Amino acid sequence: MQGKVLVVTGARGALGKVVVEIAKSRGARVAGIDHAPSQEPATPENVEIGGVDLSEAAQAKTAVEAAVKHFGKLDALINIAGGFSFETVGDGDVATWQRMHALNVLTALNTCRAALPHLAASSAGRIVNIGAMGALQAGSGMGPYAASKAGVHRLTEALANEWKGKVTVNAVLPSIIDTKANRADMPKADFSKWVTPQELVEVILFLASDAASGVTGALIPVGGRV
Repeated sequence: MQGKVLVVTGARGALGKVVVEIAKSRGARVAGIDHAPSQEPATPENVEIGGVDLSEAAQAKTAVEAAVKHFGKLDALINIAGGFSFETVGDGDVATWQRMHALNVLTALNTCRAALPHLAASSAGRIVNIGAMGALQAGSGMGPYAASKAGVHRLTEALANEWKGKVTVNAVLPSIIDTKANRADMPKADFSKWVTPQELVEVILFLASDAASGVTGALIPVGGRV
């Protein structure tokens, strides 16, 4: 990661914070984009771009352009921004499906579209999306979320083919990530089986690195011990 410039969306979330921390510790410069307001002053190594609704294409483009202006280039985009909802199909609301599509598909689509011209100018442009193992076979209550993450999978594959030879595009597919929020929601679960943010970040940063030059269009399950 030494010398690389990364844009990380959802940078203030549980996984985003770990990606930013580890990437910076390995010499990367990071622009963190989030819906929440920015809290830290910009430095040569780090900039926060807050108050951004990435489901709006114009806002996504403005945020990515701000990151490129700050650092002068862009090497990798890591799309973490998203959301989750547990709701059965029969008893649920169409609005939930629309919200999941906006939070998971449109945020990734808009940032990819904004970043691709800059990534293509890099010697090793990379996109890493966050899919979900739960989107491979949806269980009860997982319909809206799984459908949206399946959309992320197909977006990843399409972009990988469209930009082959210019930018690599891959996705990691976590199971349940071991976060405080997930522990609170599932207090009786065996947390030791879940994938940790640190384990997931190792795969994400590998895909964002020079070493992953031969990998594109991959959907990589990172299930921990589930």
